[in-house]
Amino acid sequence: MSKRVRIEDVAAAANVSMKTVSRVLNHEPNVSAATRTRVEAAVEKLQYKPNPSARVLAGRRSYLIAMLYDNPSSNYLMEVELGILDACQSQHYNMMLAPLVYDAKDIVEKVEALVVQSRLDGVVLTPPITDDPALLERLDELDVPFASVSPMEAFRRIGVVVDEEKAVAEMIVHLAGLGHTRIAHIKGHPAHGASGWRLSGYREGLERAGLVFDDALVVDGEFSYDSGFAATNALLALASPPTAIFAANDDMAAGAICAICERGLSVPRDISVCGFDDTPIARHIYPTLTTVRQPTREMGRIAGQELLKAIRDRGAGGIVEVPYALQLRRSTGPAPA
Repeated sequence: MSKRVRIEDVAAAANVSMKTVSRVLNHEPNVSAATRTRVEAAVEKLQYKPNPSARVLAGRRSYLIAMLYDNPSSNYLMEVELGILDACQSQHYNMMLAPLVYDAKDIVEKVEALVVQSRLDGVVLTPPITDDPALLERLDELDVPFASVSPMEAFRRIGVVVDEEKAVAEMIVHLAGLGHTRIAHIKGHPAHGASGWRLSGYREGLERAGLVFDDALVVDGEFSYDSGFAATNALLALASPPTAIFAANDDMAAGAICAICERGLSVPRDISVCGFDDTPIARHIYPTLTTVRQPTREMGRIAGQELLKAIRDRGAGGIVEVPYALQLRRSTGPAPA
């Protein structure tokens, strides 16, 4: 069995103190660029892997963060989780998953217990937990750094966002350009900030296209496949059904396609369908889904990076806006004649 490389070995190879090696590994300031490069080269050459337990014992940090979530879209959560893991692995941190019920009366107490018992260095919040004012206030009181994925404007401090309103407006204008005049919208869960942004973008897109907003074409959803299926059946039962449907996420759009096909209709010949997120399901269903791509994994990675910055330096970290892109695939086409 090969001998485990120790921090002392790295220090000797780089001709620095063990404390300096620790500072470099923890991405702390006050280390010259030349010294940092020398230590990193020694780490690479020796293939040194920090021992998490030893790091905890050596200081106050646990080198553990948690992702807090309550979201019915497993596709979305998986992408965010992978992104946060990318950030953690690049800086020798560990991550745990913490499922919660966003509207539970004891959510604040549960998060506080989790932070204390697991000695978390910080947390990443995902929608709708992102916008829980009581929870954010308690995290501040506990002096626990947190980063948010897609927070509403009032709660933006550290994290990552996309201009969702603008993205949806562009999608609606695109559908109108294909000749669609009756464009429906399946809303997301009302607790999510994204639901409001995407509804606003839908309205804005209709206005830009010169189309009139019709309440009958807006139905409730919950960001789940089943809710998209049910909402689409309600839309198809209208005396004058839509020729295009924009669902507030890909899971609901997939449910919409299923509901349409079960009625013997064709996508996109009879009805066009589009979603939001560009999670893996958008590329795995048939027809492949036209959607708004927000780089979900990259957003998770950025949220993780911004959190780790704040852990190292409480004055660091901020809100990062990332670009979106329309992904035009087979689920949308010209309006039926």
